Amino acid sequence: MDSQAAPIQHENEPHHNDIAHRLNWLRAGVLGANDGIVSVAAIVVGVAGVTTDSGPILVAGTAGVVGGAISMALGEYVSVSSQKDSQRALIEKERRELEEQPEEELEELAAIYQGKGLSADTARTVAKELTAHDALGAHLSAELHIDETDIVSPWHAAFASAAAFLIGAILPMLAILLPPENIRVPLTFVAVLVALALTGAIGAWIGGGSKTKAAIRVVIGGAAALIATFLIGSWLGASGITV
Repeated sequence: MDSQAAPIQHENEPHHNDIAHRLNWLRAGVLGANDGIVSVAAIVVGVAGVTTDSGPILVAGTAGVVGGAISMALGEYVSVSSQKDSQRALIEKERRELEEQPEEELEELAAIYQGKGLSADTARTVAKELTAHDALGAHLSAELHIDETDIVSPWHAAFASAAAFLIGAILPMLAILLPPENIRVPLTFVAVLVALALTGAIGAWIGGGSKTKAAIRVVIGGAAALIATFLIGSWLGASGITV
């Protein structure tokens, strides 16, 4: 029998080193899809409240798709780049402290484990063994709760956000342009709300949250946006404003 047995891992618990990357992709993807569905649907429904002509609806929707995808990608890139810079700065700071103050850092690591309930002797033994194995990794995990290999990629996040936005935006564009004029708006409402419920539930399922609560939240928000823009578009159309 092996002296070192493999650690037991449960299927419903995360144990992989790429957790930060997967969570970042999930966050960017879900937000991008939801934003693509809601924002583009709000634009085309609002224009449909003014005119039944498909031309203006197509132009406005296309502009919303392109502008929204670029905006999502840029915003995600800037946000994740700032996070990445902060993580790298913390890692370099910890690396410098280990080089300049190794004993102080060892005591600090031992104190962290002692604060978690280990005895002083055990905590120091653990700190020494972890330091001998991977000093930087041990301190990053215990002090900062980050992994040097899990630094998020701003390019990945930007691409995921833009792609998800585009995928989400396809539905309201098709729902408003393909059906006959007399049913295009109600059909778009139904299609968008169903899609939002699905994306909310899927995001919650992957993240381990409540699927029902997540679906209700996004459906309520999406319905409010569609109703508001349609009413504004109808009011503008009734006021004699054309597009």
